[in-house]
Amino acid sequence: MTILRVLAVVFILAGSLGLAQRSIDYTKETHAAKLGPIEFSVKEKESIVIPPWLSGSAIALGVVLLLVGGKKR
Repeated sequence: MTILRVLAVVFILAGSLGLAQRSIDYTKETHAAKLGPIEFSVKEKESIVIPPWLSGSAIALGVVLLLVGGKKR
């Protein structure tokens, strides 16, 4: 497999996962205050939204790279 085909497969898989997942959730911990030996922290849940057009574009780019990479010169 050439590097172009591997890259195409990566784009197709990433786009498919983006369409299936829609968002990535994570927890961010911040230290709010420290009073002597006592430390207060806050945990915030945040998410990153993956736009469907971005996932679709990644799939389309992967297909194009797969077609271009399949041609023999």
